[in-house]
Amino acid sequence: MDPIRNPFAPGAGQRPPELAGRERELKAFEVVLERVSRGRPERSLVLTGLRGVGKTVLLGELRSMAIRHGWGAGKIEARPDAELRRPLSAALHRAIRDLAVRHRAPDRVEEVLGVLKAFALRANKADAKLRDRWQPGIDAPAAQGRADSGDIEIDLVELFSDVAELAADVGTGVTLLIDEMQDLQPDDVSALCAACHELSQSGAPLVVVGAGLPHVPAVLSASKSYSERLFRYARIDRLDREDADLAVMAPIEREDAGIEPEALDALFDASGGYPYFIQAYGKAAWDAAPADPITVKDVQVAAPEAEAELAVGFFGSRYERATPAEREYLLAMAELTQGRDEAAGTADVAVYLGRKPSSLSPARDSLMKKGLVYSAERGQIAFTVPHFGHYLLGRD
Repeated sequence: MDPIRNPFAPGAGQRPPELAGRERELKAFEVVLERVSRGRPERSLVLTGLRGVGKTVLLGELRSMAIRHGWGAGKIEARPDAELRRPLSAALHRAIRDLAVRHRAPDRVEEVLGVLKAFALRANKADAKLRDRWQPGIDAPAAQGRADSGDIEIDLVELFSDVAELAADVGTGVTLLIDEMQDLQPDDVSALCAACHELSQSGAPLVVVGAGLPHVPAVLSASKSYSERLFRYARIDRLDREDADLAVMAPIEREDAGIEPEALDALFDASGGYPYFIQAYGKAAWDAAPADPITVKDVQVAAPEAEAELAVGFFGSRYERATPAEREYLLAMAELTQGRDEAAGTADVAVYLGRKPSSLSPARDSLMKKGLVYSAERGQIAFTVPHFGHYLLGRD
């Protein structure tokens, strides 16, 4: 069929496959927005799950929902070894601009922007030369004595409080969305928890929505023992058969085309219900189909192309980041699990490789830092990428 009309191409369609089956999360966030707007307390939200389940796309939809409700919204992506202060400043700057169009007191907006600028400028090192100092691009004079102590925990509490008060002025709220939350530095995680705790105590209308790998709750709990009271965790998983079929049929039907039931069976078997894979196999099947409807033969013909694309863009790009020692560890995990999406015992990996567990700790810790594996529970290790073990066993 016409590749130009392909509804599975990136950015195509009004509702991407990653959002099929996420009605519960969308409705729950709708309730959060309504409750907070009415001054009622509500916990912040953290989405957890493997790669390829659509957390980032869902996070983007939640941001759009907040904006449609008149909220200020800013989004950041945490990165390993990068401090939170600078990207957070840019995200809240965007949120304040959203609020400014509704606020009737420009001086009040400028006052909060001044606090934000003071917070942002502390991202510069004290000994940095003038030419190397980062300027946040905030059109307001920096405040003095507010959110500028240099202690991220103190500063974040003060900044969140001021931004939330600005939102309360116009009867709305602010949403800060943080993707790849597991990559936040320990001090930043602690500061974020402290700020959320302060907001929950005061009922201020600012909500943090995070997304990250399955071990994010453990990261937050290790930082602050009370973190489980601050966040509501939502596990985002693969789609069940009904929702997976919807993710395939809905975009096809929008193009006035069809797909045979046997082809749906084949697509589900190939994708395992993971939205990212549904999109990859669906796109390839559409391009391979010479006519409407898409048949099981079309899916079979398209499968090698989809698998080749995944091998390069989804699996291969991550595998290439691993060192030889790390690749050895990954392959041992794949062998022990026989390519299934299951956890392997860290002691079993050591036995398989004929090594002492302590000698493998550097490779395991580095793989966790790179986001390739996570600790499912004590003594267990699993891939963050679905079907990664199968991919490793299939390499030449």
